Amino acid sequence: MPKLKTNRAAAKRFKFSKNNKIKRKSMNTRHILTKKGPKRRRRLRGMTLVVDADWKSVVRLMPYGVR
Repeated sequence: MPKLKTNRAAAKRFKFSKNNKIKRKSMNTRHILTKKGPKRRRRLRGMTLVVDADWKSVVRLMPYGVR
C-alpha cells in the first residue's frame, strides 16, 4: 500500500498537542480590529482547539500527525 500524503494546507494551519488534540489559530484577527475591544483582541491572540465534530476530518488531512 502506498504512503498517504499529508495535505500541506492543513499542515500549515493545524498543530497536534501531546494529547492528540488539534490546535488552531483564532479567527477574526486579520483586519477590522478597530471595532473590536482590547479584551476581545487579547483573547483572539492565542491558539484554540478544534471542536470534536471537526477532529476526524482534520485527521484525514494529516494522517501522520496523530500520535
